[in-house]
Amino acid sequence: MSTATVSRALSQPQRVSENTRARVSKAVDVTGYTMNQAARSLRQRVARTVLVALPDIRNPFFSSILDAVEREAARRGYGILVANLYFGHETVWRLQDLLLSNRADGLLLLDGSVNPNHLRLLTDGPVSIPVVLACEEVPHLNYHKVLTDNAVSAERATRHLIDLGHLDIGHIMGPEHNSAAQDRLTGFTRALSAAHLPVNPNWLFRGNFEMESGFAAAARFMALEHRPTAIFAANDESAIGLLSGLRQHGLACPQDISVVGFDDLEVAPHYWPPLTTIRQPRETLGRMAAETLIDLIEGEHRATTPLRIVLSSELIVRGSTARLSSALSSAVQSAI
Repeated sequence: MSTATVSRALSQPQRVSENTRARVSKAVDVTGYTMNQAARSLRQRVARTVLVALPDIRNPFFSSILDAVEREAARRGYGILVANLYFGHETVWRLQDLLLSNRADGLLLLDGSVNPNHLRLLTDGPVSIPVVLACEEVPHLNYHKVLTDNAVSAERATRHLIDLGHLDIGHIMGPEHNSAAQDRLTGFTRALSAAHLPVNPNWLFRGNFEMESGFAAAARFMALEHRPTAIFAANDESAIGLLSGLRQHGLACPQDISVVGFDDLEVAPHYWPPLTTIRQPRETLGRMAAETLIDLIEGEHRATTPLRIVLSSELIVRGSTARLSSALSSAVQSAI
């Protein structure tokens, strides 16, 4: 058999006969041959690599998403590169270098705070790089997106507290310019409005999705003249930080306060008390985002308008929330 025939049998088996495929397969088994993917990529001027950019690789929220992305990419014959955007705009320029120098074929972006003008340099120039947004949206960019129902789920989480009898509810917010954080704030305020409850600005605590911001919110909570009986936190890390801080101040959950998080991190059911939270379908999100991007890279999408896939999340009720009693309400307020 010629080299060209063997190459076709390995890379495009549908173009050769069944007999030829069987002969090549037998030869591969005997010789232990493996395809040199690097050489193949050089010849085809493709990297067969997906670049995944995320805001903070230290955040455990991204671990299962990255795992699902890597598994789907490997199934399709791709590898992944991971870029941490925690250090800001300099890293965004490095993304452009990786993509425009053919070291990656497309970008999966998990950070909604990236400057839209920087991304347009990748997609509006002479060479258009496939881009898929996941988890968070970037304002004013009409790209393919795979998201979760942040506003709807935040409304559901807040409604859970209201159904337990809590009328005084606060919120630990996420980063100010983060689209997911803004959607969760929208869902929180929407639930209060539907129940004819006011949004008390003194009970909106600034946060940044990190545990330390939840811990700092506990100190601000204790300094309030009038305290809420429940808190909805924009993510699990800030909820856990809040619980830790309140414990140091002598408050117990859920006896003194009910707390709901968002994400359902692996630690959520093992913390004390086990955290009531919103479970995002992170594995499904990662798999579908990778699938969408690789389809774009391989030219399999024919849609005239970009896809916008929104996945549903689930409320997981655990021990950090409880029904409000008149005794609890009086105790919290008398603790001032």
